[in-house]
Amino acid sequence: MKILVATTNPGKMEELSMLLGDSTGGIEWVSLRNFSRIPEVVEDGNTFAENARKKALSYAKASGLWTLADDSGLIIDALNGQPGVLSARFAADEYPGTDRKTLDKANYQKVLRMLKDVPDSQRTARFICHLCLADEKQILLEATGTVEGVIIDQPRGKNGFGYDPIFYIPLLNKTAAQMENHAKNRISHRGNAIRKLKPLLDALLVSQR
Repeated sequence: MKILVATTNPGKMEELSMLLGDSTGGIEWVSLRNFSRIPEVVEDGNTFAENARKKALSYAKASGLWTLADDSGLIIDALNGQPGVLSARFAADEYPGTDRKTLDKANYQKVLRMLKDVPDSQRTARFICHLCLADEKQILLEATGTVEGVIIDQPRGKNGFGYDPIFYIPLLNKTAAQMENHAKNRISHRGNAIRKLKPLLDALLVSQR
């Protein structure tokens, strides 16, 4: 059985594949890179859940496959929840048409500029991931995961993607970008969401047999 993962982001696909790879049912996970003719879904929801649901349903209808979509991002308390649902394109107006790696760096640099005069005690933040699995007609499963941290003033680490270099996890004394993938997956917002989703998915697959 093929399930479409609604992303073209190779970093996100790698994380999801690692975390989902041992699900039951002999699933083959494919990305939107395998469906180049499907138009991109506009993420215009006000919440991560709204965007994930829209993407899952739209791509399932377009592909004919069950589709797993996530919407995730960074919530910073001192910025009244920004960048929020705009996390992936926070600096897109300043750097239009750039590649993903360049935009990721521009995004976190914009955050650092906005937090320049904010004291350490007020730089609390969290990553949130909302997952939604849908078929062509309806939403099948949903789950949400979070991880708490603070925003540091200089990037650290070379792993990960997005805001990982500036997202510091006090309990681990590391940024998300200083962690190996297997360690990061144990505590990440996406990992936490998938751990909630997997038993629901396994039960759903059993019911389909």
